[in-house]
This record gives sequence, structure tokens and C-alpha cells, in this order.
Amino acid sequence: MYTMDISIDQNDFPNSDAQPNKRRRKKSMVWEHFTIETVDADCIRACCNQCKKSFAYISGSKLAGTSHLKRHIALGICPVSRHNQGKINRVHTYQLPELIFLQMHEYPLHMVEHSGFIDFARTLQPQFNITSVTAVQEQVMGIYFREKHKLLDLLSGISGRLNLTVDLWTSNQSLAYVLITGHFIDNDWKLQRRILNFITVQFPDSDTAFSHAIADCLTDWGAEDKLFTVTSDRSYINEKTRDNLRNLLSIKNSLILNGQLLINSCYARILRSLAQDAIGSMRETIEKVRQSVKYVKTSDAHEERFTKLKQQLQVPSTKNLMIDNLTNWSTTYQMLMAASELKEVFSCFDTSDPDYKLSPQMEEWEQVETLCAYLKIFYEAANILTSPVYPTTNLFFHEAWKIHLELMHGANSQDFFVSGLTKPLMERFTKYWDDCNLVLAVAVVMDPRFKMKLVEFSFSRIYGEDVETWINIVDEEPQEDGLLSNGDGFSDFDIYISDIMSAQHMKSELDQYLEEPLLPRVQDFDVLGWWKMNRPKYPTLSKLASDVLSIPLSTISAESVFDLREKKMDSYRSSLRPSILQALICSKDWLQHESSVVPSGISSEISAAAVKTEF
Repeated sequence: MYTMDISIDQNDFPNSDAQPNKRRRKKSMVWEHFTIETVDADCIRACCNQCKKSFAYISGSKLAGTSHLKRHIALGICPVSRHNQGKINRVHTYQLPELIFLQMHEYPLHMVEHSGFIDFARTLQPQFNITSVTAVQEQVMGIYFREKHKLLDLLSGISGRLNLTVDLWTSNQSLAYVLITGHFIDNDWKLQRRILNFITVQFPDSDTAFSHAIADCLTDWGAEDKLFTVTSDRSYINEKTRDNLRNLLSIKNSLILNGQLLINSCYARILRSLAQDAIGSMRETIEKVRQSVKYVKTSDAHEERFTKLKQQLQVPSTKNLMIDNLTNWSTTYQMLMAASELKEVFSCFDTSDPDYKLSPQMEEWEQVETLCAYLKIFYEAANILTSPVYPTTNLFFHEAWKIHLELMHGANSQDFFVSGLTKPLMERFTKYWDDCNLVLAVAVVMDPRFKMKLVEFSFSRIYGEDVETWINIVDEEPQEDGLLSNGDGFSDFDIYISDIMSAQHMKSELDQYLEEPLLPRVQDFDVLGWWKMNRPKYPTLSKLASDVLSIPLSTISAESVFDLREKKMDSYRSSLRPSILQALICSKDWLQHESSVVPSGISSEISAAAVKTEF
């Protein structure tokens, strides 16, 4: 049986004397581990039976509850009970398959009381007992605390630095949420990515909201001395907020400023903006294409005539027409690509269907093809973020410099349409490139297939006569006059590189590394695996590689890379207590990294049943 036979109510009291005005209810299992101590008439404390530590319980009319007492036992904070498996520990470590199902698919918790869900659960386990929402919330917190304890152990054991991304979610309730995600290299030289906190923010426009959220996160995870970078986006973090963040973090740890890098541009968002601007510049033509596609796809008779005409014209395209989703720019690109390959069919379609009068002119089709050429570049650049494994930082350089070069060529084109399309895009992307090119370049130098050679090649094509200046910024120690210290956010990165380069043996390692031949350019190259294998040869340089290659450049999750709308919390989840909401968001992410989430045999049954069952 996978139901829980122990019920814990955090409002339960240990005895009727503690709260004489309350009706005696079922005694919480917490009180098997704690004893009530009356300090005076207005103060009652709870004492751990094992380590004897005293905790607040009742002060005057204020009830502290039992959540902190449960955590003391469940998280192994109590040194005496750390390895025991008492009743509370069993409650907090036992996972119910129906609960995992709700968490992984983000269904409302009250669904456990719906008749459809009960029938579904009983097809998996005939002895399933109906679970209350209160019990489910207890189980959610139990899983959260247990998985957090595992992640704390993982973070405390890493030898490198911790990188954070900060994203902002909104809601219809005028509340906002700060999502903080940690990126780091584990001791097996694998890049790890975990949501650390999901913090409800009452006043997101406050200049200190983000800085306090990040500071609380660092304290919560004991990571004040591990922070390396914080990546956000200027769309929701302005300069004053950024300054407050820098100041607060330096106060929290005076050493952190020398290794801190604030990146204020999100890779996925700049690609979204480029695509959105490009599509918006051809709004009327794209609407003609969209209506043409709708005309064909929304009628079986129209589609049959269209397919027949395509065969008659012997158009070789294998793409299928599709209507785009206006909230996802990749679907607009795919719609335009498929339609442009079938432009000859659309141009002649009125001969087979006299009612069709929507076809764009041939000049407009040519403009659509030009647009698609640029959207393809953005699409392929964004696709590296959709991999199940988050990309190492060196991979972003390849895409970014290609975008910069193509837009630069387009902006200088003699073709009026091409230059008109790309000049605004070039201006937007140049701001991103100026913000991030140093980090991108240093990261690609840490790839033994390219080292400085790709930087030299790409910079020569981008900067022309000024190439030596830019290459020296990457190749040499930061100059005293601070080429990148004029408010662009890289002065701290200069200091970090300067500090790590100051040792003579580091210079020797770097010289040796750069002088050795490039590795063959294989597609599935494991750059972190290479540094793990060569760590004995480059003990100091490998630390720099570990720090730099784990810098995250995007704040957006893989499933939202192509979304045109910012993340918005639904009304149900916004109504949850902040602690429950954070537990749901974080534990879902953490459970995805578990090798075994539910008892053997249950996972496949849940998946199969989910396909057949509708709620």
C-alpha cells in the first residue's frame, strides 16, 4: 500500500492543558520527539527529547506551531536523531505515487479529493485510501525537506563556484515571484542545474526586492563564499537594482566582490527580441501567409485541392503546412518556412479554387524567404538551450558571433529590404554582444578544440582594424586603465582573471595550454570531461575552466525558450501559501534528477494510465 497511515496536523497541541480554550484533537507525532516546558505563564517552549535543544512554542497569545520542530527531526538537524528513522522521518521521506504524479504534472493538490482521481489511483493500487489536501501538503513539505537536505550535501561538497540565474514570474494577483537557479560543476565534473528558491515578492518594483531575495538564497544554502556570477536581464532588473544587488552582496561577504560578475542580459530573451522585431517588421505580409495557410488547413476540401495541385506542379517540398501559435515565435518561423517552400502552389491555387484570393505577391514571398534566413539563425542559436543537458558556456560563443557577423553583413547590404530589416536587429544585438563578448570569448578559449584561434578568427571578421585591441583583452591580463570598467559590469571579471593569473605557475599553465595543438573538432566533445582528465596537468587553469564553463547565460527554462510571453503563475498556485508553492516548484525540479522517484513498477503504470485518463 502506498498511502500514509500517519496524520500530522501542525496545529495540534501536545495536551489539553497547553490550550485550555481549544478542543483536544489528535496528538501530533511531533510530540513523540519533544516535551513541553513551561517557562512562565506567557511562555511555553518545546524541548527536543534527544539533543535537549529548546525551541519556541507559545509566547503570550502567539503560537509558533510545529513546522520548525518537524524540520529539526526530519532534516537530521538534531545530531542525536540524524541517523534514526522515527515516525516523523518516515512521514517526510515516504513518497506516494499519486503525489509524485500531481507534482510532476502541476495538477491542483485538491484533485486528490476528486472522484476521477480517486478512481484513477485505485486502478494503480486497489487499496488506495482517500487523501486530504492537508495530508498532501504535509507530504509535499516532507519531500521538499528531504530533497533539500540531499542538495545541501551536494552543494557543500563542490570545490568550484556557484553561479545563479534570477528570473521574474508574474501573476494576476499583483504578486511576483523570483526564481533563483543554481549552476555548478559537481565533483565528477558534470554541469548541474537546480532551482534553489522560488520566492514570493510583494513589491517587485522595489529596488531591493531582488537583492534581498538573492541574499536570502545564499544564506539559506550557506553559499555566501561560493558565489561567482549572477545572471539576470535588464527587462526586469534596472541599473539601480543592479547596484543595490552588488552593494548588498559585497556587504554579505567582502571577498565576494573580487570574484563576482553580474550579467544583465539573457541569451534567450535577446533571441526572442530579435525574432519578435524581425517578424513585426513584416506584419502585413506574414498575416497574408497566415490567412493563406488557415484557408488550406481549416477545410478538408481546400487541403485536398491544395495537395492535388502540389502533385501536379511537382513541387518537391516535404514540409507540411501548419498554423502558428502566436505565443511561440518558433512556430511562426516553421509556418513561414513551410509556406515559402510551397509558394508556387499558393500562387496558382486560385486556378483550382476560385474562392482563394489571399496569395502574397512573388516579391512578398521573396521577402519571406529572406526573413526566414535570419529566423533560422536565431532558431538554431536558441535550440542549444532546449537540450536536456544545459550547455556549457563555450557553446554560446559559436552562435553569438555568427549572429553578430550575419547581422553586420545584412546591415551593410546594398539591398534596401535586407538592410532595413537587419539594421534595427544589429543595434539591439550589439548591446548584448558588448555586455557578454568577454565572458563568451574566455569560455571558448577553455575549449581545447579552439583556444584563442576561434577568438582571433571571429574577432578579425567582426572588428576589422581594431581586432588586436579586442584580442588583447581576452589574451592578456586586464590593463590598469580598465578597458572594461566603464560601467559595463565586467570590472569584477577583470579582477577575477587578474587574481587567478597573478601566480607564475598559472601563467606557465596557460602558456603551455595555448601552445599545444588544437584537438580535432568532434561534434559530441565533452569539454568538462577533458578538463577532468587533464586536471593533474593544469591544476590551477582547470579551476578557471570549471568556473567559466558553468556560467549560465540564459535565465529561461528549456520549455520556455521560444515563448513570447513572460512566465505567469496561474490563479490556483498564486493562492497557495508561499512555503507550499516553493516546495512544489523546487521539489518538482529536484525529483527530475532522482534516479528512482516512485516504487519499482509504478512509474510506467502512472505514465500509461495518464494517457488513458482525462480529468
